Amino acid sequence: MNGRQRMAPAKGDDGMMNGMGTETEKMTETEENVMIHIDHLGKVFETADNRVEALDDVTLDIMKGDIFGIIGMSGAGKSTLVRCLNFLEKPSAGDVIVEGRSLKSMTPAELRKQRTRMSMIFQSFNLLQQRTVLDNVCFPLEINKVPRKKAREKAMELLGEVGLSDKAGNYPSQLSGGQQQRVAIARALASDPVILLCDEATSALDPRTTGEILDLLKKINETHHITIVIITHAMSVVTEICNRVAIIDSGKVAETGEVLEVFNNPRTEAAIRLVMSSGDREVSRISGEHLIRAVFSENSSYEPVIANMVLRFGQPVNIMRADTRDIGGTAKGEMVLQLPGDEGVREQMKAYLIERGLAVNELSSMKELEERYDG
Repeated sequence: MNGRQRMAPAKGDDGMMNGMGTETEKMTETEENVMIHIDHLGKVFETADNRVEALDDVTLDIMKGDIFGIIGMSGAGKSTLVRCLNFLEKPSAGDVIVEGRSLKSMTPAELRKQRTRMSMIFQSFNLLQQRTVLDNVCFPLEINKVPRKKAREKAMELLGEVGLSDKAGNYPSQLSGGQQQRVAIARALASDPVILLCDEATSALDPRTTGEILDLLKKINETHHITIVIITHAMSVVTEICNRVAIIDSGKVAETGEVLEVFNNPRTEAAIRLVMSSGDREVSRISGEHLIRAVFSENSSYEPVIANMVLRFGQPVNIMRADTRDIGGTAKGEMVLQLPGDEGVREQMKAYLIERGLAVNELSSMKELEERYDG
């Protein structure tokens, strides 16, 4: 019995379920929809003179059919986490439950079989340079002893799906980076996985090619019903493709939730920095006191809210930054504003913005925030 199973609710004297019955049924239904349960995962790397705690008590649920983002700055532990999801890296503590089965309790043979259901794509593509595109896609089928004719037929179907049928006879060196990643995706799909793990799969690509690869992954999620886990340092990738996100900071889960909610209302310093900078150093270019971040809803974007606020309160406001992002097909505008020094006026201005449907986040000291992540 794994840690996800729960006892049935108690019955009352009349034989009926007590008041917890409906809630328990909902919990059971939710648990049945969990594809990956990460259970108090820890990972420590030790050498003769050093000890690094890469992961510390990470617990997450990834639902069936989700596109789940795991985001963090360099060294946060996200790549270690994704390698622990299929036990390519054995955790120092905790467990990973996939499709209701504990990876920790599996034999080596069972684990190898389970990994065929958890394909992985990488930043560096990891293609076999001496093999053609077609043979690269056939490779996992060969390992699984699929007959050659059937393997080549399936590989050609997958190359068609990723838009590379005409490149079957080419070698990886003859392809662009985006094309090589498409081959890697086709190869990953060859074993009919239920989970696709993407470790910084677009970080080596230009913005346009990144968008094309993300569109392809969305299509694969919809047509193959595959659960996709995206490991990235760029919030733009998360907002483009993911349903839910976990923010990893110093080996811990700093925050998790729906992408739109985390974007609108980041609760932690790690989340604020990632939402504000998308992984670059843009935060460091914003300085000053009495800063807020205001996110515009669809309705508020049609009203000159900031101009009206300035007119109403008769106090100037500095616009330190303005941006628009697409989150799940919804345009979201955001501004960083420097409010007046008078505390009473600041509070009234924040209330004014909230009343008009804007999400407002305090950015009391961006300098301190930047120093924390540089230090």
